Amino acid sequence: MASGSDRNPIIIGGLPSQVPDFDPEETQEWLDSLDAAVDERGRERARYLMLRLIERAREKRVAVPEMRSTDYVNTIATKDEPYFPGDEEVERKILNATRWNAAVMVSRAQRPGIGVGGHIATFGSSASLYDVGFNHFFRGKDGGDGGDQVYFQGHASPGIYARAFLLDRLSEQNLDAFRQERSKAPHGLSSYPHPRMMPDFWEFPTVSMGLGPISAIYQARMNRYMQARGIADTSKSHVWAFLGDGEMDEPESLGQLSLASREGLDNLTFVVNCNLQRLDGPVRGNGKIMQELESVFRGAGWNVIKLIWDRSWDPLLAQDRDGALVNKLNTTPDGQFQTYATETGAYIREHFFGGDQRLRTMVEGMTDDQILHLGRGGHDHRKIYAAYKAAKEHQGQPTVILAQTVKGWMLGPNFEGRNATHQMKKLTVADLKGFRDRLHLPIPDSELESGLPPYYHPGRNSDEIQYMHDRRKELGGYVPTRVDRSKPLTLPGDKAYTAVKKGSGQQQVATTMAFVRLLKDLMRDKEIGKRFVPIAPDEYRTFGMDSLFPSAKIYNPLGQTYESVDRELLLSYKESPTGQMLHDGITEAGCTASLIAAGSAYATHGEPLIPVYVFYSMFGFQRTGDQFWQMGDQLARGFVLGATAGRTTLTGEGTQHADGHSQLLASTNPACVAYDPAFGFEIAHIVKDGLRRMYGENAEDVFYYLTVYNEPITQPAEPADVDVEGILKGLYRYQAGTAGSVPAQILASGVAVPWAIEAQRILAEEWNVKADVWSATSWNELRRDAVAAEEHNLLHPEEEQRVPYVTRKLQGAQGPVVAVSDWMRSVPDQIARWVPGTYQSLGGDGFGFADTRGAARRFFHIDTPSIVLAVLTELAKDGKIDRSVLKQAIDRYQLLDVAAADPGPAGGDA
Repeated sequence: MASGSDRNPIIIGGLPSQVPDFDPEETQEWLDSLDAAVDERGRERARYLMLRLIERAREKRVAVPEMRSTDYVNTIATKDEPYFPGDEEVERKILNATRWNAAVMVSRAQRPGIGVGGHIATFGSSASLYDVGFNHFFRGKDGGDGGDQVYFQGHASPGIYARAFLLDRLSEQNLDAFRQERSKAPHGLSSYPHPRMMPDFWEFPTVSMGLGPISAIYQARMNRYMQARGIADTSKSHVWAFLGDGEMDEPESLGQLSLASREGLDNLTFVVNCNLQRLDGPVRGNGKIMQELESVFRGAGWNVIKLIWDRSWDPLLAQDRDGALVNKLNTTPDGQFQTYATETGAYIREHFFGGDQRLRTMVEGMTDDQILHLGRGGHDHRKIYAAYKAAKEHQGQPTVILAQTVKGWMLGPNFEGRNATHQMKKLTVADLKGFRDRLHLPIPDSELESGLPPYYHPGRNSDEIQYMHDRRKELGGYVPTRVDRSKPLTLPGDKAYTAVKKGSGQQQVATTMAFVRLLKDLMRDKEIGKRFVPIAPDEYRTFGMDSLFPSAKIYNPLGQTYESVDRELLLSYKESPTGQMLHDGITEAGCTASLIAAGSAYATHGEPLIPVYVFYSMFGFQRTGDQFWQMGDQLARGFVLGATAGRTTLTGEGTQHADGHSQLLASTNPACVAYDPAFGFEIAHIVKDGLRRMYGENAEDVFYYLTVYNEPITQPAEPADVDVEGILKGLYRYQAGTAGSVPAQILASGVAVPWAIEAQRILAEEWNVKADVWSATSWNELRRDAVAAEEHNLLHPEEEQRVPYVTRKLQGAQGPVVAVSDWMRSVPDQIARWVPGTYQSLGGDGFGFADTRGAARRFFHIDTPSIVLAVLTELAKDGKIDRSVLKQAIDRYQLLDVAAADPGPAGGDA
């Protein structure tokens, strides 16, 4: 690990236009030398000398301006390549067998009656990049630590399965069950890296493009965080992310590069498979994607290694004394290089070399076939090894390796470099024969001409297979492998929850603050306190979490090298190399990546962390929903807090801040256990149960989502006979009606419960209605329980029929049911079909807006008087009261006049 003093500074350097020249004579001598080089040896020679000087300056750690890009040649010169320690011939045979099995697996998956699809071209281009990693670099977990973390490119999964087959980790039965996860269970293979579906094999889901890069950055950062805090020894772990050049168009792919360089994450290597193609065509047909990416990564402070040409180019480049060849490489666009990958040697001779006599002379002794096989660096094991070794040894910066390849490489002329390659899934008999011949595999024509093409295995005792096992044994075990070595945590007892359960007395406290108080108490616990990882996107103060700054401190690997402007305050900003809080800046995507890395540490490193990610409610599931899906796929655990929740609770902020739908979005994620608590004591029970389910015995692969509010209320003490089961299952009667004679039921969640309680009083005093108030802590969990009951009843008609919890809970409740929340009506409507009797919902449907809380709630018809009217309306429908009272209520409460509403408690700002 590089120390802070070894890392590159943020400001790399600049032209000395404002710096005085203390030795003009020496300066002039240097300028005269440059002039002489230009005049006597030419601009190309002078350029070369300047580049070497800049290179040497970097070696001496002299701050000089960064170049945006370098020539279109390999960064590592041939003379600087290290000794290759492997048996290249054996590795070639291994790779050929892997290539064959990957392609055949996908082709067989298109057999009649199956036709489940698959991709073979991506692995075709990246196979050598993976093979060198498997044979020489990727560390396994057998040493007892987390090994390396490898983010495999999603579409390359067939190649990873094919290699596992050679190692006897998968069988032919597994390969033939590719993309048939249920019909061929338990042998089915997931289409892409999905830990949820293959929890002993895959570690990281990556096929949602763009999430692999950002996740890898934050995983590397999490490794450093765990090391700094003494939770796990991650000093040997290296993070490898295999990406596509087309994938780099996704904003998440490049959006957090600066974090990696700022924190000196030299435990991170990106390998960008630059096959110059997206899914449908060229990435930068008229440009040069590798040059573009080099500029981006260099500008972000990364170490860049370009791996463009294989060893067959070395003799030609050695002849290029005046730079003609390098200039041709620099100026040829990607679209043309893609064409060269599909053309003949004669075409390349004419169109690439033919326009310049110097270039024609270089290749006049080469045959067309030799010119045709001038290859790309991403297919050359020795060049790849040199790049990987340099990346591992580089200190102070993350490294990106830009490796040029050909999409569909070795699959034949119908596949290689074609725009349609990504969609091509099946090889014809002619394709198979040509592919076999290129791979030199001993498979007779007869096995290709009838039935399904066979898999190829050289034999368990063959040199190739023994070599593979030996390499993996030396590197610490098989990759990919996911293993959970963690042990259940010793969880806090009831004492940790006592303060929140007591209520707030005379003080008004929002549920956000109630949660923060609970979190502070839990972080003091001797057993699990250090395992909490608070995460927020630059809004700790907004959520009242600045109270944690002095004790927990903010993680920064460099510490705090300045005097904080608020250092005299009790809650001053404190940074520390061992800080507990992750303050990721204004980036919900970055925070969610931290959440996932922390939430899966129990499996990655065998050490459970308890992430607590607190964000502006509107900017959680709406903004980073794809990552929450990734979190579920990665089996990550932890707490997610949608603070400042509700359509009307944060009304001062307006439309884009008024969240009335996150609970509905959360309901779509099967791994998400979502609650909308009203009071601090409810939060206490929910958090306690969440810790038990996620970190106790028989831990579950779920995460908890709680929506909390910024509206201060008097937090009640926990009732003596509180229904804990109801709180956890999603519904309990909080307060029975004590006055009135006409029965009714009000179901409310979150910030709406106090409105319902006030409506209960008004209904009794003014309308003779006896309403019970129920706290619906989780509409989502009630629905899931009901759906599960229906599914069981559907499939087990001979057994006793299950009754949904919500139905049983309300079975004896008299009168109509009115449901209300600060969410759109679709949220409480989730349980409508299972509620006995009449059911009506109120909610904040439509866009939010800036106004007082009272006005907003009157507009959406969810305030206390509106609840009263809704109950009266349902009673009138049932003939329990006269309909004339409805107009009376509307007039009495001025429900048609938004301006007449009580503004409500102050607030609404951030």
